[in-house]
Amino acid sequence: MHPDVFQLPVWFDLGATFAFALTGALAAIKRGYDVVGLLSLAIVTSLGGGLIRDGIFLQQGVTPLLTDPRYLYAIGAAALLGLVLGERVNRFHRLIAVVDAVGLGAYACFGVQKALLVGLGPTAAVFVGVINAVGGGLLRDVITRVEPLVFKPGQFYVLVALAGAVVFVFLTAQFGVAPTPAAFAAIALTFVFRALTIAFNWRTEAVSAGLKM
Repeated sequence: MHPDVFQLPVWFDLGATFAFALTGALAAIKRGYDVVGLLSLAIVTSLGGGLIRDGIFLQQGVTPLLTDPRYLYAIGAAALLGLVLGERVNRFHRLIAVVDAVGLGAYACFGVQKALLVGLGPTAAVFVGVINAVGGGLLRDVITRVEPLVFKPGQFYVLVALAGAVVFVFLTAQFGVAPTPAAFAAIALTFVFRALTIAFNWRTEAVSAGLKM
């Protein structure tokens, strides 16, 4: 892979962390949680994918998500906004959807790159990238004892992250494209793919029962 590396701009990383934390706070409000539950869901939803990536798959020690206090400040601000506005947070749903669509591709690419840099193969790196992108929502659902939304028929989401991760690996590992332009291409693809999914309500279908013996 090209010696250059793709870096998420800190302003984008913090903004996406804030937006994802806000969705976690909204989930806590809908479930009638107290302030501890709200803050916990905000943390899990915003940092969950990165924590799984660094702590379980890559095992790189303490993740920068916890050593840089700005991430926790962003989460605290999102939790406070959730407490103040309550379900009126839904007014920001379009902005959150845009940040989510961009973040899906960005975090997929970033997770793939980190996995490749520690020596994982392309297939494993794609898996890590997808988990990095969708892991926070998965953990949120598990903690709240809700059947994970990513497992149920619905609008393309995991498939969008998978597409971005595969494109990034394909461009960097197969064609030697520098990681930064490769990431921008993959992020643009995932954003358009996700936007079309929302606009046309493209959905997955339930798996039918197999042949009975």
